[in-house]
Amino acid sequence: SPGRSVGLRLVPTVRDLHFAWEEMPQKVEDEQKQKVIDSLHKALIGWAQSMGEGTDYVDNLPHQCLHPVGHWYEIPNLLLNGILEEMLRVRPNLKYLMLHNIDTLGASLDPEILGLHIAKNNCLSFEVISRRIEDRGGGLARVNGQVRLVEGLAMPREDDEFNLSYYNSMTTWIDLDLLLKVFKLCRNDLPNKTKVAAAIRDVAARMQTYITIKDVKKRWGYGQEDIYPVVQWEKLWSDMSGLPDLQSGFFVVPRIRGQQLKEIAQLDIWFRDGSAKYVESICEWGE
Repeated sequence: SPGRSVGLRLVPTVRDLHFAWEEMPQKVEDEQKQKVIDSLHKALIGWAQSMGEGTDYVDNLPHQCLHPVGHWYEIPNLLLNGILEEMLRVRPNLKYLMLHNIDTLGASLDPEILGLHIAKNNCLSFEVISRRIEDRGGGLARVNGQVRLVEGLAMPREDDEFNLSYYNSMTTWIDLDLLLKVFKLCRNDLPNKTKVAAAIRDVAARMQTYITIKDVKKRWGYGQEDIYPVVQWEKLWSDMSGLPDLQSGFFVVPRIRGQQLKEIAQLDIWFRDGSAKYVESICEWGE
């Protein structure tokens, strides 16, 4: 599914930099090292002011200026790039989709879960698993009386995440027509890319936006490079569960189905807890 959305990084504001350096956890250095760091921070604040706080960051190579805008856009991309339109042309009776992360290795089509999704008449049904200490990235919570998924980036403190009992696997069962209704579209609107793009912008404006600071390298001279902090933003799919006009459901599934394999350090426990054997059992391996 070709992407149709990309972001342009921004020059940070002085407030952004103070927040990153003074309010976020930082390693404590000895006195001399700290003086060097403080001097660097002062220089970077001067750079941000001279470039223009909050302006487009274009003083670099294109791949250092552009950034991905978050996995919320993956489903809207299907609407924009013609893939969903083609899928419905080939299979006009298609009603449901299953969306999952590529690192959720145990995710597979399960008729029982699909049947539960249909029976509940949910627009979106999210699979969650019991949380372990190594699971990072948000989970299931109650916010202002509404049960929804909350991203780790939305929590005021990192350790708040450990108070959540269920981790978001991100595997989502989707009712196509109900989702299109959230975008105020129907199947017949998909060829109208102008209308689709406007609908996506309207829903995107209702979604949370997460701001992060990333370091980029700018090369100059003979092998020299400087590192600058820049701002980028993203929107995340699980925040769809917070829309008041969208009916969401949450299914607790076995860990072997929803566990994500993100780091090499997870391989040992992934092998020992039966996850590897489960993945092997649901796959057809070629000779």
